[in-house]
Amino acid sequence: MGERQREQVSQPKKKRRISKKKIFLGGLSSVFLLLLIAVLFVNGYINKSLPQTEGTIELPVLENEVTIITDEDGVPHIKADNARDMYIAQGYIQADRRMFQMELSRRQASGTLSEVVGEDALNQDKYFRTLGLRRAAEKSYEVYSEESVEVLEWFASGVNAYMEEAKANNSLPVEFTLMGFEPEAWTPVDSLTIGKYMAFDLGGHWQQQAFNYYLLDNYEEEKAYELFPAYPVNKPTIIQEDEIDIAASFEHAVIPHPFNGSNNWVVSGDKTASGMPLLADDPHLGLATPSIWLQMHLESADGLNVSGVIFAGVPGIILGHNDQIAWGVTNTGPDVQQLYIEQRNPDNPDEFLFEDEWEEATIIEEPIQVKDGETVDYEVVETRHGPIVSEFASESGKDTVLSLRWTALDASTELEAIMEMNRATNWEEFEQGLEKFLVPAQNFVFASDDGTIAYKANGKIPIYEEGHDALLPLNGWEADNEWQGYIPYDELPTVVNPEKGFIATANNQITPDSYPYHISNVWAQPYRYERIAEVLETGDNFTAEDMQDLQMDQTDLRAREFVPIFQEVLAETEFTEQEQGAMELLSDWDFLADKDIPQPLIFEHWMQEIQNTIYRQEIPHAMRNLFSVQSQATENVLRNAASGEGSQWMEAKGGMEAVLKDSLEDTLEKLTESYGDDLSGWKWGDYHQVQFHHPLSSVSPFLAFFFNNEDAIPVGGSGVTPMATSYESETGEVDHGASWRFVIDTSDMQSGYHIVGPGQDEHFRSDWYHDQMSDWVEGNYHETRLDETEGRELVLEPN
Repeated sequence: MGERQREQVSQPKKKRRISKKKIFLGGLSSVFLLLLIAVLFVNGYINKSLPQTEGTIELPVLENEVTIITDEDGVPHIKADNARDMYIAQGYIQADRRMFQMELSRRQASGTLSEVVGEDALNQDKYFRTLGLRRAAEKSYEVYSEESVEVLEWFASGVNAYMEEAKANNSLPVEFTLMGFEPEAWTPVDSLTIGKYMAFDLGGHWQQQAFNYYLLDNYEEEKAYELFPAYPVNKPTIIQEDEIDIAASFEHAVIPHPFNGSNNWVVSGDKTASGMPLLADDPHLGLATPSIWLQMHLESADGLNVSGVIFAGVPGIILGHNDQIAWGVTNTGPDVQQLYIEQRNPDNPDEFLFEDEWEEATIIEEPIQVKDGETVDYEVVETRHGPIVSEFASESGKDTVLSLRWTALDASTELEAIMEMNRATNWEEFEQGLEKFLVPAQNFVFASDDGTIAYKANGKIPIYEEGHDALLPLNGWEADNEWQGYIPYDELPTVVNPEKGFIATANNQITPDSYPYHISNVWAQPYRYERIAEVLETGDNFTAEDMQDLQMDQTDLRAREFVPIFQEVLAETEFTEQEQGAMELLSDWDFLADKDIPQPLIFEHWMQEIQNTIYRQEIPHAMRNLFSVQSQATENVLRNAASGEGSQWMEAKGGMEAVLKDSLEDTLEKLTESYGDDLSGWKWGDYHQVQFHHPLSSVSPFLAFFFNNEDAIPVGGSGVTPMATSYESETGEVDHGASWRFVIDTSDMQSGYHIVGPGQDEHFRSDWYHDQMSDWVEGNYHETRLDETEGRELVLEPN
């Protein structure tokens, strides 16, 4: 065969090779094209649910046109011709920004998460059905004024207008698609139920009563009483003797953070550079995506002009300012929950004893639908005191019937208070509105452009019979154990324009012993308040920037108290080289909980290990979950042991020196395993970090990639510094702190300074999703004005 013939023979083979390559490339191109189309489709679908901030939307339910300006920080400024249209627009905008959060909030509070989550949420649903927050909201709705009911209905119609539009356009948030359901119509009771949930989040202490009951049942009386709540002696209260103004377990229970607290303060014009009062507020709540707060500005032609924050799903502004007054809150934490031991009739399990007679309990059917499962026929039993909660009380309730009396389960009128507070122009009008704010009880601070500063511990606080101090469950069959009414409104702790020139609260004890009523046994440690007062007492010519700096203050007064005590107790102790290095580092510490230094890492872990050393083998894990004052009790044990008073808990572990030495050894062993041998290279921020997790991010790493689209950020502070950054001890994740920071100088009532971490929107593609995450860590505030608003303009038209 000649060369030509060979070439001719070989060419078809060459063509075949080229043909396969073309087919492969063509197939690859097709796959790429399909992937590109899929990505573009998914991207377009996801982007459809982004909040609309520009253009025009027809909203037939309106009477007149409403304008919404969204400023550069994502704050919607709603301007309407009348209150009706304003609240409709507020409902619409809240739903556009936070519909998924609103849905989860009402389901959690109502006990209906199992319908969309499945069996994993069943125990939680049982707990909230037992408490009956939604039943309490329904009772509250019945006592609201006609005007307030209208506001609730207007707001709900705005939410529903958004939902109808989103369903029609297939533009509901992608979270609904991922979970496989659509939200049902919003109702006024949904808004009130979310309000009742905040009372739950801020007003619980019955778990401590259950724990105290367990202590007395398992330990000698003297040893048990050591761990009972006790405020440190000679520590400051908010109101001093001369300032009192009377005239003017639960294994399946959901346990709120033991000190959902906060800081707030007001400074009179005598101590400020502007000559007018300054106000600062930073409520400490759970940290997540989206923020628990939504910042908004509401303005209507009838004179309302108010700015601040609100819970998504609720109308109005709960914290903030208008053009004449400003206000903020911290949690008072009064004893508003009481456990009762009930005697059940052995012949009729639905009857309970009271004053030698059997009373029939109320049986409430609460069927719980479970996704991909059968409906659970659940019953709630309510005695004269409230729901029976024994099944959630761990070892304290296993052989005892316990019921719960709680002020939040009564009808209450917080929304009416909010409406009046929003429109108040002075202290007298504001205090009048406060009378309707019943639960949760809060420490309100107030400042106005007439120079007034004021404080009131406000809310429905029960009066206990003398000798009944809410430390333990009470016998439910004795009338003497019933609450004796509530502290009269005009006798609640109140201070107006004190001589010292400031008022501050940080969940510390409110009143001196001479106050005629019992308020609480459980107060936060005094460290945050002491540091705030330390700055405000010694300073002068304060500015808004100074108040921002104080909110970000990382001074740790607990370390300032205990590090010298530890050094003294261990002065003669023989240390290893590493232990000696740790003690020298602590000796050189200025007690700032800075993220870039090792001392806070060592001290915080040491305090954790001290608690573990004392309690781990003695108190079951389930019961330690009910031990809400564990930190305070441990600090008192340490004080008593160091002062020579002695402590049975400390002595049982070999004495204070042994406890400190053993716990230090355990601390350094754990930290070395995580961070290496070089103590000087350790950093608090390598452990102590914040991320603001989205509720669906735990489902899979894929979802976490989208919803937690920022890396965790190292952060300073601790649970006892003014810059409150409480954390989960196993991981170091900061999950509780300033959910909103706010400062205002009343010399310019048009302007306020804010941080809403991690941002305004729940949509992960929004410009305002995590844009304030670094700001939250670093203390970068944004200014929001009532006038001169610029930004993206959206018009809602009635036709």
